Amino acid sequence: MARDTLGVLETTEPVAEAAGYVAIESDLVEQVADSLASRPFRPPPWRVWPHFWGDPEHTANYVLLLDALNFCFWGDPKWQVEYEGRTFDGYAALAAALRRAIDEGKPILEADYLAELSREQLERLLRGRGTLHLLDARLRHAREVGFVLGERYGGSFARFIVEQGQGSVVRLVRSLVREFPSFNDVAAYQGREVRFYKRAQLLASDLYGAFEGQSFGGFGDLERLTAFADYKVPQVLRELGILAYAAELAEAVDHQRPLAAGSPAEVEIRAATILAVEYLRRALAARGVAVRAFELDWHLWTLGQELRAPCPYHRTLTAAY
Repeated sequence: MARDTLGVLETTEPVAEAAGYVAIESDLVEQVADSLASRPFRPPPWRVWPHFWGDPEHTANYVLLLDALNFCFWGDPKWQVEYEGRTFDGYAALAAALRRAIDEGKPILEADYLAELSREQLERLLRGRGTLHLLDARLRHAREVGFVLGERYGGSFARFIVEQGQGSVVRLVRSLVREFPSFNDVAAYQGREVRFYKRAQLLASDLYGAFEGQSFGGFGDLERLTAFADYKVPQVLRELGILAYAAELAEAVDHQRPLAAGSPAEVEIRAATILAVEYLRRALAARGVAVRAFELDWHLWTLGQELRAPCPYHRTLTAAY
């Protein structure tokens, strides 16, 4: 684990080793690596509609707000947003809602506006149909973005990136979880801290994507990022056979019974997701395919959007993912 300087692999590995609910099937890791290595591997692009990108300052603020609100889209019925004649759901619906707000002249990329955002204003910004969980948490996160940027960084996340990141995703993530508490994604397992840093790490990779590896997305240590422990990637890993659930957990997930945030089974799923992607990355490297963990995560997440009738994903009411 020498490459792990965020403590994510270091703290999730013991969970995966001790897990009673989730197992990583090493044979399937090798099989999937064979399959992925046999065809060109191209991570999906980030600059795709309905994402917003414009001048660097506003683009950086957009990415921060996007990932501050990027969690828990599994409501029933699913939350959907209409924009420019198309219907989006989940993460894409959030991107569409934010871009729609920008089109409507709402100053959502200004720190002062976010710091004083009302619940009614947020409801208007995120209007759609279906169920969107945890609106109050989203409101807290948006206000936190506005407050921290306004009080400490002149309203500019680009300034934060330069001063705190200094060209390093490790420095950026560490500063994010310190200065923006809503990004501090940790859990406890058998009395030990487990670091996931899902949205903080995702934000670093999104900056890389939004700025195409340049400017405020230019980092020299992107290989330090791990996979992002959410509910879609473990769904794909389970569909591929890489993750296997104990009968009790499989029944709960398949019948869409919620798992409590921080429960042993939920922590094990997230830890096993990170380790499974890392093992898959190493297996690909052994086959001459150099891919970073976050790029592999992007690929698996995109694959999950394309699966027809996949096994269900686990449902946890949480602002972590």
